[in-house]
Amino acid sequence: METGLKKLSLLNSQHHQHSSMFPPGEDEEDKGAMKRLSTMWTSFRGKISRDRVPKEPDSPLSSELAPVEEKPRDQRYTSGQFFFEYLVVVSLKKTKSGVYEPQITYQFPKKDGMVRFQKEEEEKTLKAITLFCFPEGINWAPLTEYCSETFSFVLTEIDGSRRNGYCRRLLPHGNGARPPEAYCIISKVACFGLFSKIFDEVEKRRQKSMAMIYPFMQSLREAPFPAPGNTVNIKSFIPESGTEIISLTRPIDSWLEHVDFRVLFRCLTDEEVLQVFAATVLERRIIFIAEELGTLSQVIHAVTVLLYPFIWQHTLISIVPEILIDVVMAPTPYLLGVQKRLADQVTDQGDLLAVDLSEGRKQTFIRENGDEDSILPHKLKEEILQALKSRNENATLEELNRVVPEAFLPFFMKTVGHFSKYIVRNGPGQPGQFQKRNFYKALESKSTRHFVKKFVETQMFDLFIQEAEQRPTNQNGFFEQKIAEYQRKVREKTKKH
Repeated sequence: METGLKKLSLLNSQHHQHSSMFPPGEDEEDKGAMKRLSTMWTSFRGKISRDRVPKEPDSPLSSELAPVEEKPRDQRYTSGQFFFEYLVVVSLKKTKSGVYEPQITYQFPKKDGMVRFQKEEEEKTLKAITLFCFPEGINWAPLTEYCSETFSFVLTEIDGSRRNGYCRRLLPHGNGARPPEAYCIISKVACFGLFSKIFDEVEKRRQKSMAMIYPFMQSLREAPFPAPGNTVNIKSFIPESGTEIISLTRPIDSWLEHVDFRVLFRCLTDEEVLQVFAATVLERRIIFIAEELGTLSQVIHAVTVLLYPFIWQHTLISIVPEILIDVVMAPTPYLLGVQKRLADQVTDQGDLLAVDLSEGRKQTFIRENGDEDSILPHKLKEEILQALKSRNENATLEELNRVVPEAFLPFFMKTVGHFSKYIVRNGPGQPGQFQKRNFYKALESKSTRHFVKKFVETQMFDLFIQEAEQRPTNQNGFFEQKIAEYQRKVREKTKKH
């Protein structure tokens, strides 16, 4: 959904996810940004415009930044990339009417020097962030106990560029009942594991003093963002503890660094995951329902990663704010996360797959079309299930990040891996033209051909082919490399027989 000229979408992860959805060594921006469309922008913009954006109180700390020292290019770091743009604290303030309203009470660094238009757009974005940090709306009361939770969302600009919002909600240090507060980091970097560790450090300092957050975030903002597989060390001083060295390491497989498959396979059986995957591949309307924000965000992001090398092109909101619940009535495809208490308001729609992720549920699929189990070719579906069984019962994150892609990526290699043979070019350096009919007719299996004939009509496949048509013939991506490896193994197997 758009804020001002921005399209905002939520991709919450516990994690989220972010989602870097690109293979090792490939920068996300080089692959083209994920576009998320929302039919709720008109309603959302109206709500934000009508609501008064509360004036932010003066920050308790100076937000002036020290000059960032220019560092020579180093292959250990991603050139020109910083950890984050800014950090905000969203607190629940009691209004005159007695309800609690989320308001931004702290921002580091402050953005100065903006013209009026830029300031208005920034205020709308900040207002949207408060909704995403507290999607439950005004239904809050002071608490004495609250388990902190972490999730994330994605802000997609009108030009397709993306910013990730990482959020941790916790109960601030103090005595007696008090409302929780949220810490939100806005960053172009998609790596949930790193930001989860950063939040651990922020939370540790918040328990001592808000003033302790500033020097740590300042050091982080000046630090170079590490390349995949590399580490950056942040020095930070804490009274009574002295100077600490905080090591932040990126995984080698950068396209999986923003995803955690454990929650997905804990909430759903392998067979249920495949039904969700089938509905997602055909770009249907899907709603996930759970109590915990982290569960919704982790599951939805994991599902989108299963689509690699394809990218979900439609509305994606991992936690729908209550004020925007009408988004469920949109007729276009979507992936939505809805908290359990709102389930009755969203499951009365037709042509919908509603997936209950909550513990102790009576049934997983509250609403379904009825054909989800027959969308995928039977033989290929069984191959995925067999591959998933190779994991241990209590598989680690690292094991799942290896097993799951190895189970799902071959599905696309076997169904559409021959796409490059059907991109015809008039000459060297010329853009290609995809021969759709010849492409799916080339498949020998009737069930596979039936599936592919539907899949080629999706927006995710269309965008994938458009990019392939424009790409030079000698420029192969990660997917093409995996296809070549697969075809080589098939030839070798054929020779042996």
